[in-house]
Amino acid sequence: MVPDRTTEELDIGIGGMTCASCVVRVERALKKVPGVSDARVNLATESARVQFLPGQQMEALVRRAVREAGYEPRAADALQSSQNNSPWSGFAPVAIGLLLSLPLLAPMLADLTGRHWMLPPWLQFTLATPVQFILGARFYRAGWHALKALTGNMDLLVALGTTSGWALSVWLWLFAGQDQAPHLYFEASAVVVTLVLLGKWLEGRAKRQTTEAIRALHALRPEQAHLMGSEGEVDVPLAEVLVGDRLVVRPGERFPVDGTLHEGLTQVDESMLTGEPMPVSKKTGDALSGGSINGEGRVVMQVTAVGSETVLAHIIRLVEDAQAAKAPIQRLVDQVAAVFVPVVLLIALVTLTGWLWVGEDTETAVIRAVAVLVIACPCALGLATPTAIMAGTGVAARHGILIKDALALELAHRVDLVAFDKTGTLTQGKPRLLSFEVAPAEEATALLTVAASLQSGSDHPLSRAMMAYANEHQIPLVVPTDMRAEPGRGTQGLVLGQSYRIASVRWMEEMGLRQADLQTRAAHWQTQGATLSYLARLTEQGWQPCALMAFGDEPKPEAKQVLAALREQGLRLVMLSGDNISAAQTMARRLGLSTQDNEVIANVLPGDKADRIKSLKDDGHVVAMVGDGINDAPALAAADVGIAMGSGTDVAMHAAGITLMRGDLKLVAAALSISRRTVAKIRQNLFWAFVYNVAGIPLAALGLLSPVLAGAAMALSSVSVMSNALLLRRWRP
Repeated sequence: MVPDRTTEELDIGIGGMTCASCVVRVERALKKVPGVSDARVNLATESARVQFLPGQQMEALVRRAVREAGYEPRAADALQSSQNNSPWSGFAPVAIGLLLSLPLLAPMLADLTGRHWMLPPWLQFTLATPVQFILGARFYRAGWHALKALTGNMDLLVALGTTSGWALSVWLWLFAGQDQAPHLYFEASAVVVTLVLLGKWLEGRAKRQTTEAIRALHALRPEQAHLMGSEGEVDVPLAEVLVGDRLVVRPGERFPVDGTLHEGLTQVDESMLTGEPMPVSKKTGDALSGGSINGEGRVVMQVTAVGSETVLAHIIRLVEDAQAAKAPIQRLVDQVAAVFVPVVLLIALVTLTGWLWVGEDTETAVIRAVAVLVIACPCALGLATPTAIMAGTGVAARHGILIKDALALELAHRVDLVAFDKTGTLTQGKPRLLSFEVAPAEEATALLTVAASLQSGSDHPLSRAMMAYANEHQIPLVVPTDMRAEPGRGTQGLVLGQSYRIASVRWMEEMGLRQADLQTRAAHWQTQGATLSYLARLTEQGWQPCALMAFGDEPKPEAKQVLAALREQGLRLVMLSGDNISAAQTMARRLGLSTQDNEVIANVLPGDKADRIKSLKDDGHVVAMVGDGINDAPALAAADVGIAMGSGTDVAMHAAGITLMRGDLKLVAAALSISRRTVAKIRQNLFWAFVYNVAGIPLAALGLLSPVLAGAAMALSSVSVMSNALLLRRWRP
């Protein structure tokens, strides 16, 4: 659900949901609220995201709709705020149920050893009734609300099934002859209620594990900050920090908000943003992100963003959006759930009347109908998809892959073609000096000193590349004088009393300057896609070219290896470049791409990339586009799956369904891998959920499953689905 500019969003927690039918019912109730344009309910997070028209007092209306549907409206972060509880939190009702139910099971266990005895009926009644009506009260409340709404849910099935078993036992006990010892089914109703409670408790524990990624991100924010005020340092709550404030951050502390380094030098652990374990050096003026860890220096930062505007808040929002999103495959589940409970009630009624019609006694017919009601609870069906999505997106976020779109997650496993933007994605994205060519009879080291000295005061990208080369090769510098910049042409100045110019090709042509040897080398580098500059000296004969500088981009170190690995997975690769075909093919060969198999698309302007992606889709491919998320936004949006290479400080790339927190191309393969694993888990979960129901209902109707076994199987189905989803937490890139 992608919000548009004309709507607003509201998140709300919902208590009391137990199965896929509950999800359908709450969504239906929310969509009936005037002004609501869409609503998505997530069983695993027990929450809803409501999209509505602005200007409405929506929260009160939504809460009322949830309550009238029979559920409890809660704060949106209720699931997260309850995570500090003990692992055994909420186990008390289960423990009481087990204590009361085990004595009822004792005779059954004794039968296995050849000893036949039973508890007195009054004792069975005394043990089973509190379990049925006190511990099981939640099923009656939720089932009653479902009946009032003329719908069904898991609670209604449990309430009907166990009450039938309990009532049948009471009837057999009260109307049995004095000399008869009727077989009672108090143990079936009590054990089923206890098993369902146990299953829900285990689900709750598993849910807490699936939301671990969100909790870990929330925990990165300290509760207080050290504010530099007029009276020195003052500790203030994080909520009181304002943009422009200056905060002290001590060694080992987390930066509370986003800002810039105002005083001091330090190293910062930004692994929470980029996944990179190595600390990053920071100097005055460098950007700092809230949640990252200060190194050994005490520093002062100036706040630039607080609250929901920080990088960490954006990350949390993206992960929450992904975990709350509903994958397209879930629509099938919702459609099934909408008719599931009425169909089960009909099957139970047919089972009851069918066994009575063939001559079975009322006791047997009722017990088999009860087993149908119990085995059919569709809780596993409702948990199959959201738990896998939560686990998959959570573990991906821990490794620097933010999946904010469930559709992207589901489509990524079908990708057969990956298109890469060249600059900044496959390459470093910043120029470096590739070659320094000198004219005959010139001395290279001396001219390097001149060129670097002339560019030492400029912040132009080519100047920075020249300075980086000079620093790397320890070229000595001198202070230039009489410096003048010619916009779009170059610079001019005096070095050691001699006039020099750093000139673009255009300026050289305007001056009419040519040098045969340098012209030959220039032609070569132009075919390689390099950017050229000349160094010219003023002589008695006028300006004379004396050196040629070729600047170009370099492939990322891991690019060739990653592309080869993707090709081994059977994926077709395409590189999009704005360079001319010769320069693009040169870079393609360095990357290991074929220049013969349409793997290079050159002369592509930024605005035309989206059209190229659409044409690849029209050819029948499922396309993933990998770009830097800035000028590639239209192409990222046009692709089936957009993968944005984040810088670690720009994570809110709304055009892409997947954002990589660092510019490591290995994460592209990792993103496709976690998609395949997550979709596989969804399919496994749905298979087992359907198998439990499709196989269990006929077995129960035929009398091959007792209510106790049916209850155990139903609880096991939910636990197995949750446990299978949690296996995703072991995934590593």
